[in-house]
Amino acid sequence: MKVAIIYNDPHPEVHLESSFRNVELNFEPYFDICAATDPHEGYRAIADGLIEAGYDAYILNLKDSYQTFLDDYNTNKPDVVFNLVEIFHDQSYLEMSFASLLELMQIPYTGASPIALGTCQKKIFTKGILQSIGVNTPRFFMITDPSEIININLNFPVIIKPASEDASVGIENESVVYDYEKMRARIEYVLRKYKQNVLVEEYIDGRELNVAVMGDRIIKVLPISEIDFSSMPGHLHNIVSYQAKWDPMHEAYHKTIPICPAELPLRVERKAKRIALKAFRALGCRDYARIDMRLSANNELFVLEVNPNPDLTEDAGFMRSADAEGIPFTAALKKIVDLTWSRHIRNTRRKVAAELTAID
Repeated sequence: MKVAIIYNDPHPEVHLESSFRNVELNFEPYFDICAATDPHEGYRAIADGLIEAGYDAYILNLKDSYQTFLDDYNTNKPDVVFNLVEIFHDQSYLEMSFASLLELMQIPYTGASPIALGTCQKKIFTKGILQSIGVNTPRFFMITDPSEIININLNFPVIIKPASEDASVGIENESVVYDYEKMRARIEYVLRKYKQNVLVEEYIDGRELNVAVMGDRIIKVLPISEIDFSSMPGHLHNIVSYQAKWDPMHEAYHKTIPICPAELPLRVERKAKRIALKAFRALGCRDYARIDMRLSANNELFVLEVNPNPDLTEDAGFMRSADAEGIPFTAALKKIVDLTWSRHIRNTRRKVAAELTAID
């Protein structure tokens, strides 16, 4: 079986230039800080894993061109597309567009459908669906214009986010505010910089849990991972900011330490897994997803994000949970492709059966 691993990185040279800065650190790093690395390395590792699992796999960078994919598809005819496209023309809302193209072409592809990707991209939609099925999310207010700030009726502190981004884009230490004036300033900054609606949420102080879910018709919740904030210095809030995820030269990157499996009371663990299952199903996720939660001081769980098609690099949260379940990197990748192919076979048989029924 031939698998095309498709991603979109129009300017990989930018990562090479900015991934390492020769500066003096004023903190003790927890992770190794390496010199500039090949930005395609993670995608090649996925291809290598699939090759090890017995597939004919290769990577393809779209570089903001759908035609690149169409040309490759006509030449190589992959059986399955491993869909890792997250952004297009620097617009995160176009993440769903590539999946839509695959749907129109009836090409089997991994991960979430266009509807699920689009819904989860819009945080307000996600929150509405979760609330409708009885799942807690932090109280929130949506801002479309600075004039609406006066209507906010939330308890401080609050955290301020772009309403339609993922990967912690727009979430920084300054996103958590404790008074009205700083809230107004941050909202105006996000409106101006990201040119989209702003989500203002009550900040839940507590433990951060990443709950990985895998499956299609049969769904399994993997061991829960936790982001340990115990080493976070006082000048940084206990959040997984953009810098904590992506900037190895930032102190937050080294003070947000993953622990898997998380040590939780059995009652809390079971409840978190039940919530993750409900969220996975309600948002239409499939194959793999990660549901991020906060556990408050009184052991109340709040869903922060539902992440379809999360990061699959070997040291990322999803694969960390898979490994704790006894599913190594290569086996997890194989499982995702197998789920996709099984779904394709079922859909094909259903379509043939419907056509035969129509003939009769």
